[in-house]
Amino acid sequence: MPAIAEEWLNSCAGCEIALLDLGEPLLDLLPQLEFVRIPVLADNKYFGPLGRRKRLSIPRAVVGIVSGGVRNSEHLEVLREMRRQVDVLVALGTCAVTGGLPGLADLPGQGGAEGVRDFVFRQSPSTVSGSGPQAGNEYVPDMLPRCTCLAEHVKVDLAVPGCPPHPDWIAEAVLSLLEGRPAVLPDRSVCSICPTRRTGSGDGRIRRMLEQPVYDPDKPLSEMQCLLEQGFLCLGPVTLAGCGGRTGAPRCIAGRTPCRACQGPVPHMAMPFADYMGALAAAGIDGTAMIDKPGCLSRFNAAHRLLQNLEVR
Repeated sequence: MPAIAEEWLNSCAGCEIALLDLGEPLLDLLPQLEFVRIPVLADNKYFGPLGRRKRLSIPRAVVGIVSGGVRNSEHLEVLREMRRQVDVLVALGTCAVTGGLPGLADLPGQGGAEGVRDFVFRQSPSTVSGSGPQAGNEYVPDMLPRCTCLAEHVKVDLAVPGCPPHPDWIAEAVLSLLEGRPAVLPDRSVCSICPTRRTGSGDGRIRRMLEQPVYDPDKPLSEMQCLLEQGFLCLGPVTLAGCGGRTGAPRCIAGRTPCRACQGPVPHMAMPFADYMGALAAAGIDGTAMIDKPGCLSRFNAAHRLLQNLEVR
């Protein structure tokens, strides 16, 4: 019976909830697996039940599943220990694969690690202003200069992006490992599977996200004009498909809202900025009129090197 160790780093626990949301398929998988560590279900101590061990330890396992990016020194130590203790490492969720939303703190003008520390310990309305923890503090891990994804520190064998990943793809990842075959995961863009109607042109105006798109709620998605052509900054052209599972339409599009890029970039797209500028031009939109280009285009992948070829192994 394969042993599985799961760990969360700089995350919100949404990926762990998605794991539990497998529902009945999870019940079929559990008899075939042994979870030796899974903090979302059972309390585990890095240094033993009483905290007396001298070294952080994670149980030996065949598969390690890690969600969340790497933001502080403890995250990095836990990740490296997980990599040492498992044969196959799975990056679960967009934070683990490309850094996710926490990486936005590292964009120009946001202050990076010191900006985060300053807000949390000094400027937050709910915090009594103070100097904050000093470097080397025994209780609060040191923040790293920037938020990073797992692959920038260790070898990742399988990446399952999503915020959170759809349960269909989590099940596929686990089953592929059990069956000893390559995982069949999405590799195309949201646009390639989007059911909306394309006319090939738009009026060229950029619309605010809070504006109401044009559609008839009594008609199917296939009758709604492409949101990018309507002037909304839909990120479908450069975003990996799969948020709707095996058979569902992209979740944002199904809700009549533009794609927000929660799946991260398409793996083979090395330059999402340039590709998106091309998509805007094709829709008749002047990309230079965009406000906060880095914040829009790097919403879920700011922590990853933007021009790096994101190979999903």
